[in-house]
Amino acid sequence: MTEKDKLIISENIAMLKCPVCGDRMSVQGNKSIVCLNNHCFDIAKRGYVNLLQNHGNSKYDKKLFQSRNIISQTGFFDPLIEAVVQMMGKIISDNGSISDNRSISALDLKAKSIKILDAGCGEGFHLARIINGLHDQEHQEYLETAHLLGVGIDISKEGIQIAAKNYQDIFWLVADLAKTPFMDQQFDVILNILSPANYGEFKRIIGDEGILIKVVPDSDYLKELRTAFYQETDKELYSNKMVLDLFSKNFHIIDTQKVNYEFKLSSEELHHLIKMTPLSWGVSEEKMQEVSEIGINRVTGAFTIIAGMPKKLDFKKNR
Repeated sequence: MTEKDKLIISENIAMLKCPVCGDRMSVQGNKSIVCLNNHCFDIAKRGYVNLLQNHGNSKYDKKLFQSRNIISQTGFFDPLIEAVVQMMGKIISDNGSISDNRSISALDLKAKSIKILDAGCGEGFHLARIINGLHDQEHQEYLETAHLLGVGIDISKEGIQIAAKNYQDIFWLVADLAKTPFMDQQFDVILNILSPANYGEFKRIIGDEGILIKVVPDSDYLKELRTAFYQETDKELYSNKMVLDLFSKNFHIIDTQKVNYEFKLSSEELHHLIKMTPLSWGVSEEKMQEVSEIGINRVTGAFTIIAGMPKKLDFKKNR
């Protein structure tokens, strides 16, 4: 564990609460964190904190995250990441406004750090790239002198291990979205990218003027694989309407954007794409091998990005 890891944990320990009893926590000897009732959790040598009590079997294993990391490095998600960065920059700028002409007060960028949680961060690529994107020269107008703190949680220890190894300046935790280990109203921005949501927890841990940004696949997302795996079955077609409806029941939608593109990939990259996507879950090894060999060299990226604010807010027009 680096000195930077120790500093990140010690500076942000106050945001955590014990996943067992809910009490505040403190760092104990740079090797563990402990609550007032002596519930103790390890700090890993790689600098992440494991706050998960019970870790059952999951299809999100080390091989899946390794393949997803390889696909991420090819640039497959780059158009999506850039769109999320642009949306975040627009929303948190001094003149931020929402789509129904109701103004929102911008985050006080000069006076505070901006805490960004990636809920369901996997191997950490999206969060790291988004923070880097916001720091790029092109987006300095949004951030001025604000400090960005990235926090990533995932139920998969294997994913967090990859994240902690590859991206050092972020607070990584193994934790359960069903019972997040955070005190109330801790985050200015919550990201939920291609991951299940827990809106009850999101509303509890987001600040009063916080923003939730969720990314969901559209019907054309990886349509080439969906057709190859599920042609003439009820799984060949997909709709995200239920996901969008659930979001709107819990958060005021302030912005939406669609991102669509084609991406060229090699046969080896196709192999890793098949390994990383839940579309292949339940598909036989023989079928996956068959699809790997049929010559798919382009796939479709198709996403909806939704931004929302907690419904408990009382918006005022032209504030």
